[in-house]
Order: sequence, then C-alpha cells, then structure tokens
Amino acid sequence: MWDLRIEGEATKWPQFAAVRQALKGPTEADVGQAVAREVARMGHRLVPGKTYAIGVGSRGIHAIAVIVKALVAALYQHGVEVVIIPAMGSHGGATAEGQREVLESFGITEKQMGARINADMAVDEVGRLADGTPLFISRAAMATEGLIPLNRIKPHTDFHGPHESGLVKMLTIGFGKHRGAASIHSRGFGAFKQVLPEAGEILLSRLSVPFGVAIVENGYERTAEIHAISGEHMMEEEKSLLDKARQWMARLPFEEIDFLLVGRLGKNISGSSMDPNVTGRWLSSAASGGLKATRLTVLNLTEESHGNAIGLGAADTIPQHLFEAIDWEKTYMNGLTSTELSGARIPMVLRNDQQAVEAAIRSINGRGTRESRVVVIRDTLSLEEFAISEGLADEALKLGLAITGPWQPIKFGSGGQLDSVAGIRLVN
Repeated sequence: MWDLRIEGEATKWPQFAAVRQALKGPTEADVGQAVAREVARMGHRLVPGKTYAIGVGSRGIHAIAVIVKALVAALYQHGVEVVIIPAMGSHGGATAEGQREVLESFGITEKQMGARINADMAVDEVGRLADGTPLFISRAAMATEGLIPLNRIKPHTDFHGPHESGLVKMLTIGFGKHRGAASIHSRGFGAFKQVLPEAGEILLSRLSVPFGVAIVENGYERTAEIHAISGEHMMEEEKSLLDKARQWMARLPFEEIDFLLVGRLGKNISGSSMDPNVTGRWLSSAASGGLKATRLTVLNLTEESHGNAIGLGAADTIPQHLFEAIDWEKTYMNGLTSTELSGARIPMVLRNDQQAVEAAIRSINGRGTRESRVVVIRDTLSLEEFAISEGLADEALKLGLAITGPWQPIKFGSGGQLDSVAGIRLVN
C-alpha cells in the first residue's frame, strides 16, 4: 500500500450526472413456469426411478435459485431422483466445501432446493482429445443415469468461438472439477475455439445427457429465454443462442474514454470478475475489442466472491480495503487453473478510495482532470444506469442516452471512502 501525497494545486474534479440507456432483449415473465414447460418437452428422455445429476455453476445468474428449484420440482414430477453437482471447475478454491459455499451464497442449499448436493471433487477420465489431452467428469455425476447441465449462454471473457460460456463449456470444464478444468485449460484460451467443440462432441457421444437447460439473459441481466436442449442437438442449438446473447448483452456505448471507475468486481458478476466485453480490458490474447479506457479503478470485492479476486489485474489502481479482502489462495488457484496469470496481478494499491481514484485520474495525459471523460458503473452487470462526467455530456446525448439527474460534484467521506457518484451506488 502506498500513501499518495500530491503537492501543489488540489485536484479539480469534474461534475457528474446519472444517465440511462435502453437495453435489448425480451423478458421471461415466469421463469418457474418456463422451466416446467421445457422439462415437460423432454420428459420422455427421463427414466422413472433413476437419479439424474443437475450441474450448477458459479456465475451470478439472475434468479438462479428459483430456476434450480423449479428444475428439481419438474424432474420429481417426472418420477426421477435428483442430485445437484457443483459444476464449476476449480472455483470455490477447488474444494468441496468451497463449492458448496458458492452455491449457498446463491441460495442453493439442500433444504431450499429439496435435493441432495454432492460436491465431491473426485473425477474419472472419460476420453481424450486428438492430441491426447484427457477429459474428466465428476465421479458423482457419472454414478447417475444422466447429466443435466444448467447454465447461462453468453460471450466468454477470455476467448471468442462458436461455443463460449454455456452448456458445452459446463460439460467439458465445469463437470470436470479442478482436474478437468486444469486439463482443458492447459491448451490455452487461444485453442478454445477448437478445443470446446472437439471435447463437447466426444463427451456427448460417451455420456448420457438427456438434455440441458440453457438460459439467455437480456441486457438488463434478467431472464430473456429458457430452453431445454437435447444432448444430440446441444452443439448446434447453443450456437444460435450465443448469437442472441451477444446481440442482447449490455455494453457501454462509448468507444474511448479517459477513465472507467468500477464500484465492485466479483466472481458472481463475471468469470473475470469484471467482464472485459464491457471494460475492454482483456486478460487473454484470444479475445479483443470493445471500449478503450486509459485508466481503470475498482473499489470493492463482492462478498459472494469469497475472496477470489481473479481479474484484478485488469485494474490500474485499487484501495487498500479491497486488497485486504482478497483470498490469495483462491485467486491464485483460479489463475493457475485457467493458465492466465495476468488476472492475479496486483494493481497500484492506495490508502483509500479517494487516493485510488485520484492516482488514476491524475495520470491521464493530454487533458485536465476537470475535462476528463469519465464513466462510473456499479459493476459490469449494472449498465442500465451509470454516471458520466461533463466531458461526455455531448456525446451521451448524441448516442441517445437520457441524463436523469443534475450535475454534481464527487463526494468522498471523511475516511476517503466513495459510496456513490451522482446517485450510482458503488459499495456492496
């Protein structure tokens, strides 16, 4: 931690105002009914009296507890038994207890779901890629009649390809637990556009996967559509759903800004804790594009991350309290498993929020701090409403953004904390 001491003239902060943008995509009115409807379409694929493994990941999917509970209930109505498997690779510190904690933080417990949770990390090898890379699947899942992955389809944070985050990735990496995730990641994100389809085809040909439940969210991060997809059609149908997810995904409308201030990062927000599809700060060479921000500061780590701050390396400055909230064992485990160590790098650590923000904004060249083009967001999931500085006012209006509040100064607390900017709340 460094205590920033700047001599001379005090920082001239820009004024900020809240703005709102219209986001894309429909909304599913009743997710529980949608799940029941989709399972009913696939009911003939289930064998009454047998047990099936529902795979649930570590992402902060909207209404995930409601969706999982509805899936459990729908499966029971078809006369089968259910076990919930944390299908999240190495997340949760690569331990059974940690993966249970991740699910619990989403409200997914045995009591609430009415189903057993088996978080055992043991796996079995079930096949190999053409180059010899082994594929692993949870032993607990393999002991059931079939696997039912449940996941959100969306663009990935580290690579681009025909299959990114979704059912295929959950089968190949999530259900593989730590060992399976490490095996696939050993190929590197640059190979994922070929590796995931190859691994998916192999696993779907060798495993019993009656169907998967795919969730697509709209720009407001609410459920847009829910689809049950049979195992034999999963590879192809997921591609079209990824196209929808990419089209509806919320982004910041600007091309270039001086400074992006992010209220919080977290594993429940994005696999990279801050989605580079939003920030433009890619930690992998296998993906690129989007916003160009000269500086990025993040202020808080979500409680749901349980100390895992992977993706922190995308920031330029952070406050000391965020640094102290990091569980380095979990963060490093995530980085080592993914083989992308840049996400675990440490930005400049300043004493408090004010110093972290001031260090970033004062290091921007070619523009005075008052004229800086600044965007302030709560997190990379919360993009309907955010704050901008006066330097972006004209561009915001041209882009069709609605300025929803008065221009006002940034206000730090007596201890240098920053709770909100122009009404945009930044703390957990």
